[in-house]
Amino acid sequence: MWRALGKLGVLDGLYDAAEVDTERLDVLLTELDARQPLGTVLAVCVQVASAIPLLRSAAHVSPLARTVAAEAQRGEAVLALAATDAAASGSALMNMGTRARIDDDGVTISGGKDWIANGGACDYALVLARHRPARHFTSFCWTLVPARNPGVRRERATTRHFAGADVAHLRFADVRLDRAHVIGRPGRALAEFARHIGAERLAGALWARALCRRVLRDTHRYLSERPADGGSLWHNQAVRERFARCLVEWSRLDAMCAAHTATAHTGGTSAITEGMVLKAAYAQSADRILGECADLRGAEAFSDGPFGDGGLVGLRAQAAMFGIAGGATGAMLAAIADNAADLLGAGARGEAEVPWQRSG
Repeated sequence: MWRALGKLGVLDGLYDAAEVDTERLDVLLTELDARQPLGTVLAVCVQVASAIPLLRSAAHVSPLARTVAAEAQRGEAVLALAATDAAASGSALMNMGTRARIDDDGVTISGGKDWIANGGACDYALVLARHRPARHFTSFCWTLVPARNPGVRRERATTRHFAGADVAHLRFADVRLDRAHVIGRPGRALAEFARHIGAERLAGALWARALCRRVLRDTHRYLSERPADGGSLWHNQAVRERFARCLVEWSRLDAMCAAHTATAHTGGTSAITEGMVLKAAYAQSADRILGECADLRGAEAFSDGPFGDGGLVGLRAQAAMFGIAGGATGAMLAAIADNAADLLGAGARGEAEVPWQRSG
């Protein structure tokens, strides 16, 4: 799949400078969702929305990043983004145990990364590692590790889900590389990650929107065709109300996608906070919509049918990754609460003078 997309020029056409074209990304994810298993879409999404943009943004200072990004866009190299650390929970980056010891001659990588999409099939892993012991956002760097380099070991993840994503755990036993494999400037890794995280979260929202729309359309068809009480299930008022609530939820998700698409590359602290809101929202929307549609379909939700192995129930289980990968919903909500004043405009609109409050 990846090679075919590259050969057709689809991957190369996604980018304008270092940024991903969100409209083309939307089209790609929608088409893939309609035709491929969830795991295959995940394998593509991680590369086009995260790994390639990070390499492209470092291309001006890292020739290797430029070369490998070009190979990936031609479909000639598969990338894994290795951020989730074996020594810490996914969102606790300051507790990261993977280390990069940089010296005059090169860099040595030690540690491990867990649950990495494309980890079992990648040619390169873009590894987030700590290069200084201090618990500070400038203590991290990116390293581009060839997967076949001595000291790199892959362990296939033991899960029946995400077929096509080649999810694996990566282990690095004093992997020695030359300095060219340090991508970008040491100390700037988290800043670059934050700069691109909005596009990654928008990609997740666009994909969740496409997935939920597909499920809603098929569920509407099923309810309209399923006989009940001389008509169909669709004519049951309680069923219609429950389905309508799903439509309202999907419309909220659609509106958020449209708003974030328009401001995808604005950057800044507010964009990071809004990205967290989007991340939490689309994870919750997907779970509610898929869960309600599964309930409405009853036992049929377990049938493989149009949703692959495990049916809609299995698809919902896999779609739980929307609330886990790239930052768990709980972590997002905690950070959103920390930014409540900014989100509510307490320092601006909330305290602005209004005409009827003026004395005299």
